[in-house]
Amino acid sequence: MYFDELALSDEVLDALWDMHFDVCTPVQEETIPVILAGRDVISCAQTGTGKTAAYILPLLTNLAYDGHDPDKLNAIIMAPTRELAQQIDQQMEGFGFYVPFSSVAVYGGKDNGAWGNQVSGLQKGADIVIATPGRLLSQMNIYDVDFSGVKYFILDEADRMLDMGFYDDIMTIVRKLPKDRQTIMFSATMPPKIRQMAKAIMHKPVEVQIAVSRPPETIRQMYVRLFEAQKPGFVQLALQGRNLKKVIVFAGKKQRVKDLTRTLRTLRIDARAMHSDLEQQERDEVMLDFRNGKVDVLVATDVVSRGIDVTDVPLVVNYDVPHDPEDYVHRIGRTARAENSGEAITLVSPEDARYWSKIERFLKKDIERLVLPDQLGDAPTDDVYATRSGKGYSGGSRHSSRNRGGHPRKSRGAFRGGRSVGSKPRS
Repeated sequence: MYFDELALSDEVLDALWDMHFDVCTPVQEETIPVILAGRDVISCAQTGTGKTAAYILPLLTNLAYDGHDPDKLNAIIMAPTRELAQQIDQQMEGFGFYVPFSSVAVYGGKDNGAWGNQVSGLQKGADIVIATPGRLLSQMNIYDVDFSGVKYFILDEADRMLDMGFYDDIMTIVRKLPKDRQTIMFSATMPPKIRQMAKAIMHKPVEVQIAVSRPPETIRQMYVRLFEAQKPGFVQLALQGRNLKKVIVFAGKKQRVKDLTRTLRTLRIDARAMHSDLEQQERDEVMLDFRNGKVDVLVATDVVSRGIDVTDVPLVVNYDVPHDPEDYVHRIGRTARAENSGEAITLVSPEDARYWSKIERFLKKDIERLVLPDQLGDAPTDDVYATRSGKGYSGGSRHSSRNRGGHPRKSRGAFRGGRSVGSKPRS
């Protein structure tokens, strides 16, 4: 479906034209008409499907056509992190280029000027507020924020907000909003906590389920079986000698990130850590250095797996196997962006086996298995994996790691040097 087949305002269509966006993604095609109709919506769609445009475009259109008070806050968009709030704000500027609506982004940081701008926007009644829950609640606790004109309440990446402990903050904010409003919720997953919140804050929502996309074929996916103690050595061999820049290594917990960063530095690998214990200014500095190629390896928790757009990451390493297939897709999706190719290597210890088995079932394909380098010692046996991951499991894609003679295939590629809002741009 083309955007001009939808009942979007002329101003929004003009902005899409200028940005060379023609064709809707599935989540946009399914969600935009429902939002334009004024219904509450709960949409299950992952990052990278064009979901931000799926709510910004109809929001701008509804603000243009519906009666609203220009001196009051009219719409609130909640996001779990400062980074995502910033990206939503940037997209709002592009899609809203021709519309007369003001917006303000409300998120944490040490910029005193930003705090003043946030206060001014909230007090003077910006049409659209894009906020993280904690920062908006801080503003509410200090200043009298008038929410009486809010007609639209949007939650982006709702599952992440709940995982980060924002449920009570969100419900505190909801209690300040008019009951007669449109509520829109986007979530990559649909756990019971999300359904519980939807039942509490939404009115007969329409559900839009968009299947989780599998990783693109431009990503060469690989895995290796090894013990936990062998992981640092494998990462060292995978990185050294290839002269790679902008590699992301994902670990499951922030303490693992800290420990692994120190270990890589002792191995003379230029690594920096990214996790939630860092002050916002430190996080911004690390990401800026990484984008500019001043840091070779970024060791991170899942705070970087969604919403961080660095186009030239050649390799992603899953030091710990993510527990959900959706998280795996988000992580390795940091490579092979902007029509580039990329590689992803997942380190599968016996403790990770059951999670890797679930990911392989989701992918529905054999993933290339790398042979553990001889200098790292013996890999765990099939029996160890079968015991840890369930009956019949022998490491997943075992056939992909052997040739026709039944011998291990020497797949050493990991150690060699060697547009749109989801739509097709106009040519």
